[in-house]
Amino acid sequence: MTKPLSFALLALAACLSACSDQGLAPAPAIQGVDLAGTPIGGPFTLVDKDGKTVKWSDFSGKYRTVYFGYTFCPDACPTDVGVLMQGFARFEKAHPDRAAKVQPLFVSIDPARDTPARVGEFAAAFSPRLTGLTGSQAQIDEAVRNFKALATRGKDVPGGYLMDHSRAAYLFDPQGQPIESLPVDKNAEAVAADLAISVK
Repeated sequence: MTKPLSFALLALAACLSACSDQGLAPAPAIQGVDLAGTPIGGPFTLVDKDGKTVKWSDFSGKYRTVYFGYTFCPDACPTDVGVLMQGFARFEKAHPDRAAKVQPLFVSIDPARDTPARVGEFAAAFSPRLTGLTGSQAQIDEAVRNFKALATRGKDVPGGYLMDHSRAAYLFDPQGQPIESLPVDKNAEAVAADLAISVK
């Protein structure tokens, strides 16, 4: 009588062990760069496409993606922002409720040429969800400094000049704390996958 019971108990223990192992499966890893706890981000006061004042605090309670670039950029900015917003569109299609909690932002580092209207047109070309921001040189300098971005005038080229800048697409939580640098250097699928992990 005890033998069948022993086998039953062993079978139950094996089942519970298997279930426990499955429950301890590691969470999927992000493909971007973990920025949790880093001193990235902070207050700014800029203007949108209509010249309306926009502050960092206006987005409290929302996740935010932030990319620093400029509209005259011949390659990096359109490539990165394209991948970012294609990834966001994939995420939005799969998780519309969670995507509604995210505000994508494009911040110009070239206020001498990037007027509010021009930044607005640039942002709209990638997504109606993307908000373009610019401002005075002093306002841009403050934002660049707080977000630990790189933004310096580069070499002169026919018809103008280039800007040297960082290529990070930051993701922040609803409290404005950094989560990660999204993998725009990979592809839209990687961006969508990371958003699905990080945006709750």
